Amino acid sequence: MNKTTIAVAMGVLLTTHFAGAKSSPLTVEQRLQLLEERLISAENRAQSAEREVQVLKAQQLTDRQEIKEVQERVVVSNETAKEETKKNATAPALSLSGYGDLKVYGDVEFNMDAESRKGSIIVNQDQSNERWDLNGRILLGFDGMRKLQNGYFAGFSAQPLADMTGHMNLDDAVFFFGQENDWKIKVGRFEAYDMFPLNQDTFVEHSGNTANDLYSDGHGYIYMMKEGRGRSDDGGNFLMSKQVGNWYFELNTLLEDGTSLYNDRNYHGRNMEQEKNVAYVRPIISWSEGAFSVAAAMESNLVHNAYGYYDEHGNFVDQSDRTGYGMTMTWNGLKNDPEDGVVVNLNTAYLDATNETDFSSGVNALWHRFELGYIYAHNEVDEYAGVSCDDDCWFKDAGTYDIHTVHASYQIPNVMDMQNFNIYLGAYWSKLQGDSSADSNDDRYGGRVRFKYYF
Repeated sequence: MNKTTIAVAMGVLLTTHFAGAKSSPLTVEQRLQLLEERLISAENRAQSAEREVQVLKAQQLTDRQEIKEVQERVVVSNETAKEETKKNATAPALSLSGYGDLKVYGDVEFNMDAESRKGSIIVNQDQSNERWDLNGRILLGFDGMRKLQNGYFAGFSAQPLADMTGHMNLDDAVFFFGQENDWKIKVGRFEAYDMFPLNQDTFVEHSGNTANDLYSDGHGYIYMMKEGRGRSDDGGNFLMSKQVGNWYFELNTLLEDGTSLYNDRNYHGRNMEQEKNVAYVRPIISWSEGAFSVAAAMESNLVHNAYGYYDEHGNFVDQSDRTGYGMTMTWNGLKNDPEDGVVVNLNTAYLDATNETDFSSGVNALWHRFELGYIYAHNEVDEYAGVSCDDDCWFKDAGTYDIHTVHASYQIPNVMDMQNFNIYLGAYWSKLQGDSSADSNDDRYGGRVRFKYYF
């Protein structure tokens, strides 16, 4: 028992003695008993305080160990000679703002392609009968995130691209904020919900990934509900989403130059002239339970007379009326069985556009890293002004035509025992049939080797 405890006990005893002097006096035995009780109580309080101090010291030690582990994982190499850095006013340092987490990462994707004809279905680039090509890019990503204890968060993502041709491009540039597992708002350049997933998409040449150049006049158009999805070179997105249990709601708005949808700005044999920006709205509702999910959506341009052409009388003819509908169902068995699980997608989409209707449907499955899929498209063109492309066109008149596409891919994982290095083998075959086809027996096919490396 230390001196502090004894002093406290004696003080309490004396105070009690004088306070009770006016009452009946205590016997010696009572006073000794009272003193012993006071001493035991004081000793218990002292032991409790000592335990609290030990807990705080242990917590401080744990915090210092965690900080040390983080510092050990972050290795900053200074290649400048120490004699040179001594000339600086301060030592070289890497500092962060401290508002949240910062993640730096990368994605390498290079392809070796071979095709029966350059551009396959939609893109008319030249007249070569064969295409041998190397293409790809390196993505460098920067993601920032800050989360509060009440569930609110805010962050950003920037993904510059360096391609093989020596040009710099951009994938995502987005700012977002919201509340965890509740609501979220995104603004910038990004892609909204995928309503026509192709599973392990390695080489399906006609399927564009952005809102630009999806439609190529005189070639087969496979409508996949991507016109209002985003990641456009001529506009930006504003998206609001809400999670309620198994239900997910999303409303994406895309504002852009609507003529960017068409390759070379041509549609039905005419060059499109922009009058206003389009405003696509794309509401989506999705429900998921375990491995199963289903989603339904629509997308529509709300701006009248956004683009079109002038007729022989000088009157403007609107061509910007486009409304699409889609539905997709997915079974993702990899969630519960990463080794033997099966992933199956069933997609369908319908577009009602000016002088044209397009229906698309597809199914694909992935099992043991092998993917196989089929896409069917049935398009009806009611009016076609003339030829806007050369002999590589698949059709040159109004009419009805069908496109059949088979695609496949296989993943070779963990090359050289590196989990972040994979090789993909991809192939596709497409055929057009219909009364408007320039050559109904013409088909397109190709193969690809893709090198995929994450860092």
